[in-house]
Amino acid sequence: MRIFSKGPPDIDEMLRDFIGRFVDGKKRRASPFSREDGEGESGNGYDDGGDGDKGSGGGGGGIVLPPVRYLAVLSSAAILFLWMLAGFFTVDASERAVMFRLGNPTGVKTPGLAWHMPFIEDYRIVNLLEVRQVEVGYRGATKNKNPRESLMLTGNLNIIDMQFVVQYVLKDARLFLFENRFASRRAEDVVQQVAETAMREVVGENRIDFVLYEGRESVASETKAAMQKILDDYKTGVQINQVAVQNVQPPDQVQDAFEDAIKARQDRDRKINEGEAYANDIIPRSRGQAARIIADAEAYRESFIARSQGEADRFLLLAGEYKKAPEVTRRRLYLETMETVMARANKVLLDGGGAGNLLYLPLDKLMGAGAAAAAGGGGAQPSEPLRLEELKNRLRRELRALDGKLESRR
Repeated sequence: MRIFSKGPPDIDEMLRDFIGRFVDGKKRRASPFSREDGEGESGNGYDDGGDGDKGSGGGGGGIVLPPVRYLAVLSSAAILFLWMLAGFFTVDASERAVMFRLGNPTGVKTPGLAWHMPFIEDYRIVNLLEVRQVEVGYRGATKNKNPRESLMLTGNLNIIDMQFVVQYVLKDARLFLFENRFASRRAEDVVQQVAETAMREVVGENRIDFVLYEGRESVASETKAAMQKILDDYKTGVQINQVAVQNVQPPDQVQDAFEDAIKARQDRDRKINEGEAYANDIIPRSRGQAARIIADAEAYRESFIARSQGEADRFLLLAGEYKKAPEVTRRRLYLETMETVMARANKVLLDGGGAGNLLYLPLDKLMGAGAAAAAGGGGAQPSEPLRLEELKNRLRRELRALDGKLESRR
């Protein structure tokens, strides 16, 4: 340390003097130094190089420290500078820096440039956006099984081989490092223990068929919720992103028996599906046929009722006409009846008692040809319906004549 009475010394001159002493190799002599009254000697055993005290104060000077102390001051300053420089560090946007002072946590540094006191404070960088994963029941590939982790007991006391993976991130660095109640400070160890515990709990509450076949997604979601609850209760600062079931199957010792059971179940499902398909085909068809039969029956009933009603009305009308003219009505009914009967007959009976030659007309063939022409459409000639109608009229006249002869004989 220096004490000056009139002004600060020239630093450049002091450094040149200090270097020159080591380069020249000369022994330093004692030199007087001035106080404020200008008297006294230094008694330090070193020479100031002729003008060291003069340059410091223009003849007055002050108390000048030895050169060894200059080196100590400079070394201390350099060490202090390097110590301060070593305390700077950067924190990325996805990270947090957890600070420690003498082993005790003091806080968390946010992203950016930060500083700590080396040898007194320490820090630990924690990545909060890195997605990490833990494999339970296997390592690397599903064929590399770990039976101690994968074998689990279901609710109906069956053993299954469960392999799954858990993806997670660290959501709170302070909780994970300061308040984590697990013995291990490694995140993967904490997550693995919790994952195995939660999965065994969920599997133990369900039957083996549900876990093996239709309940994989449900088991994974329930396991994720159970894991997050445990991790939050223990203040681990871990956030579970996903739980994915990689493989679940019976143990190798009973794999063949389970495959047979699976085939039988598939056959059962196939038969059920075939039965349902047949039922879906035959039931609508049967319902349609039943509806058609019911509609036909209702139509027949309506037509029969209408026809019966018409016949009854016709009978009543004929009865009224018969009362008015019994003979005419009776003859007309007889002729109409005979016409109806003879129209369906293929034989014709004629009375041969009269004079003259008997003319044979193939009425049955003519009538059959006329009916075929009417059914065939446009294939018949236009004159054929006229000839048929003429034959019918002739038949009616013959019948009337025959009826007149019968009445005369009576």
